[in-house]
Amino acid sequence: MCDRHPIQCVIPPYLADQLAKSDDPKLRDLGLASKASQARFRAMRTLSSAMPRMMAVPSPAGNKHRLVYTADGNDQIPGKLVRSEGQKKSKDKAVNEAYDGAGKTYDFYDSVFGRNSLDDAGMKLISSVHVGEEDLDGKMGPMSNAFWNGEQMAYGDGDGEVFKRFTLSLDVIGHELTHGVVSFTSNLEYRAQPGALNEHFADVFGILVRKWANRTKKKKDTDWLIGRELWAINSTKLRGIRDMENPGTAYDHPDIGKDPQPAHMDKYYKGPGDHQGVHINSGIPNRAF
Repeated sequence: MCDRHPIQCVIPPYLADQLAKSDDPKLRDLGLASKASQARFRAMRTLSSAMPRMMAVPSPAGNKHRLVYTADGNDQIPGKLVRSEGQKKSKDKAVNEAYDGAGKTYDFYDSVFGRNSLDDAGMKLISSVHVGEEDLDGKMGPMSNAFWNGEQMAYGDGDGEVFKRFTLSLDVIGHELTHGVVSFTSNLEYRAQPGALNEHFADVFGILVRKWANRTKKKKDTDWLIGRELWAINSTKLRGIRDMENPGTAYDHPDIGKDPQPAHMDKYYKGPGDHQGVHINSGIPNRAF
């Protein structure tokens, strides 16, 4: 879904490219299906970039208000409402993770910066879980990604072969919701250097949400890995999706490839892929941070 249009996803398109080259048929099909996903949300993303405040849904009382929907394996979002602000926990772990992650992100921005939700005007925090996407045969399967579409969050369950469910990672939730903050502040274009800064800010505040939420835990939160909970493959070579402290070292695996992020402008990526390097080159300011 993320390689054909600039929806802001946490998993970059070059990972799908690498999976599509795998000798493992399951992994190869997964990569090809991801690359071939239809660009259903292109028009909405274009509109939200042009006029982001038109996409903001105000909350009833102008403060924290979370809504979690389930797409039940389809790509039509938001889906069916399953938990609203103040309601008790669901039996569905993904629902509770999306709800709690949105709340922790709201509380971080409110407590640390005095910011009232993503738009600083109390917009609702809308999430959809169990979002699906079409495979190569046109059948719906679990989406292996999470994205912000300008109006809401969407989380896939992962394929179970490469990725687990995306609500497992608080820094990924904070990352994607921060794309909303960026759209309501600088609204950086999602390509080349502005896009790399967009991804950089999402990484920074996503991981700060996690560290802030974990601040009272006895075990110190010392690493700077984005999405360390997401890999379904058990390998010491897969530590996370990105490593802010040491760009280019988050993963190195025969089927996944090697993390391409540079840590310095000397290695700046100038090619056309990844919307001219939005996920790749974000490693440079990430390292600086």
